Amino acid sequence: MTALANVFLKHGYDVTMVLVEEPLKLSDSGTTVIEHITASNPSISFHVLPSIHAQDFAASGKHPFLLMLELLHYYNEQFEAFLCAIDRKSLHSIVLDMFCIDATDVCMNLGVPVYTFFAGSASCLSALTQLPTLIAGRQTGLKELGDMPLDFVGVSPMLASHLIKELLEHPEDEMCKAMMNIWKRNTETMGVLLNTFESLESRALQSLRGPLCVPERILPPIYCVGPLVGKGAKDVEKQKEIAIGFERSGQRFLWSLRMPAGSDSPEKYLEGCPEPELDALLPQGFLERTNGRGLVIKSWAPQMDVLGHRATGAFVTHCRWNSVLEAIVAGVPMLCLPLEGEQRMNKVSMIEGMGVAVELEGYMTGFVKAGEVEAKVRLVIEGEEGRHLRARVAALREEAKAALEEGGPSRVAFVQFLLDVENLGKQLGD
Repeated sequence: MTALANVFLKHGYDVTMVLVEEPLKLSDSGTTVIEHITASNPSISFHVLPSIHAQDFAASGKHPFLLMLELLHYYNEQFEAFLCAIDRKSLHSIVLDMFCIDATDVCMNLGVPVYTFFAGSASCLSALTQLPTLIAGRQTGLKELGDMPLDFVGVSPMLASHLIKELLEHPEDEMCKAMMNIWKRNTETMGVLLNTFESLESRALQSLRGPLCVPERILPPIYCVGPLVGKGAKDVEKQKEIAIGFERSGQRFLWSLRMPAGSDSPEKYLEGCPEPELDALLPQGFLERTNGRGLVIKSWAPQMDVLGHRATGAFVTHCRWNSVLEAIVAGVPMLCLPLEGEQRMNKVSMIEGMGVAVELEGYMTGFVKAGEVEAKVRLVIEGEEGRHLRARVAALREEAKAALEEGGPSRVAFVQFLLDVENLGKQLGD
């Protein structure tokens, strides 16, 4: 979201990011997430909504995702009070994070133009938007379909098992209903800003703008304003197997190794990730044998800097959309190791739609064998298929660069968005 805020700044707009007080500490030093964000973005104004006395998160026993949605809903009253205190003439528009969609009602009631920023891919949004039609009338969850291919307009066919796992549950499951509501409401604002560019996902964008995506409803305008990327993470046996694969491949590598909190419970969800013990995670002698050829670091790496380095030949990624865009901007082919959320959906688009990646087989079970890692690393770095991947991602790198230049499609789309907001604001003010 801060990358999008900087685009507003470049066009001469003042930006205020509204944040909620979070129950999460970023580090042992006591630095909060909010303090970290504000310190990293001095040109953006930040407003933290006053704390509210919501229910005790850990004591509720609910899934952390549902707790997050409840907390955001509780803050709507505070958000409305903040907006009412602003001179209406200086309030250009509200752009909501895709999970803050409950605030749409606040904006609509006040007559403020409200838009969604969907940080995922256009392919993911298209599939998720079509999902309610697929589920409608079902008495069982999609989990029963197993690996049956699903056809979505504008999206490469994907196995049912590749959907976000909560969406595979019974349609009346609380998590499934909550997520379905989020994706539905994301396209009920006055427009959607997408972190992608036209030539990267043209089929998915065509489906979102066409009449077949959602029967009997035309979606609001879709604005491609990306790629928006920044400027310069399980179990022990899994990590060891990957390490063996890296070692056997004979290739140079940089491995950013982080440990998860280790639990889905509310208490653990609100804890930070512990620093990993490398001796316990990696095969005995691994660091010594790969010294000079590989580097393992116990924290997040400066990913854009690493991807942009001329020595980087490939990127093993969990397929978060922002990481995919960063690799494309850097012109680096990818090896897919999706773990959760929408990552498997992105994997399908990366391989079948974009042609910039190969998969590490075994990701569906959560265990990729060392031989698979070795073979795929060699394939991408040394093989003919790897040369094709590099050529394809190099072409997309140039297209991404052109999209953000003066007169490029993403620049033009953002200017059109600003004009549409201005015209809409005049209509709402009449």
